[in-house]
Amino acid sequence: MAINNRVTQMMGMQYPIIQAPMGWIARSQLASAVSAAGGLGMIETSSGENDAIVEEIRKMKTLTDKPFCVNIAQAFIRDPSIIDMIIAEGVKTVTTSAGSPKKFTKVLKEAGLNVFHVVPTLEAAQKAVDAGVDGLIVEGGEGGGFKNPKDVSTMVLLPLVRSKLDVPLIAAGGICDGATMAAAFALGAEGVQMGTRMVSALESPVHQNWKQAIVDAPDTGTVMIKPNGPGAALRALRTETSEALERGEGNPMATLGGGVKQVYFEGKLEDGLALTGQVAGRIEAVEPVATIIERTMQEFEDTLSKLSSTYL
Repeated sequence: MAINNRVTQMMGMQYPIIQAPMGWIARSQLASAVSAAGGLGMIETSSGENDAIVEEIRKMKTLTDKPFCVNIAQAFIRDPSIIDMIIAEGVKTVTTSAGSPKKFTKVLKEAGLNVFHVVPTLEAAQKAVDAGVDGLIVEGGEGGGFKNPKDVSTMVLLPLVRSKLDVPLIAAGGICDGATMAAAFALGAEGVQMGTRMVSALESPVHQNWKQAIVDAPDTGTVMIKPNGPGAALRALRTETSEALERGEGNPMATLGGGVKQVYFEGKLEDGLALTGQVAGRIEAVEPVATIIERTMQEFEDTLSKLSSTYL
């Protein structure tokens, strides 16, 4: 079933399922599959490879005529001209993250783009709304990748933000199927973002070793690596390397940055960090994006129907 709400109206997709902007992963191969299946594919900028990013945006237009968006990871933008490039390419929706919502929201809004900002706390959510964003991606600490060291779970953060603010909310962290999507909607979301589920998808460009490690992961299969000083925490797949960093041995950011090629595309999971969310413990197979989205929507509808018939 198609869903008509503020998120789908604003972003233009059939289903309010958004693919997360994982660095080097969220490119046209994966994003076009998500958009073609009725969700919203996303192109990343956190890799900092401006020319490649623009090329990926252009590839999206050849691979699908469906809507897609671009994430602007502010802390990783080495050349601010990427903002002008994104606008020039006719992108309609962006998400912003890893920095102040005041930095680019005004120029993006003046260019006619929809802007959703990623927030890990209520305070950050209020600042983003005050800065003029159209909506929020409310990201709980169980999600993979860069995290607030003082993490708050989706179950707590999402309804808290909804109780204080009336902008469209997209839930992120712990979402992998129709049941978790229904739970997010019950807590105030109008859309969901999937990261780890899409990393493990058939069309994901990462090595099969990473995908299989997600499938094999137990519920305790990730670690939260706190920074040695100020900065973001990281949630990653549990390996000997990540466990050592969790104990404070080594430099998390250096390990992450130095092992991208080896981990992501060669499958050498101990050579860096495989950024992965806790929901890996619930993923049981590598499947095509279309299957993931179709089943999610069917489970979402079935969950709502079952709850209604059982309790109303």
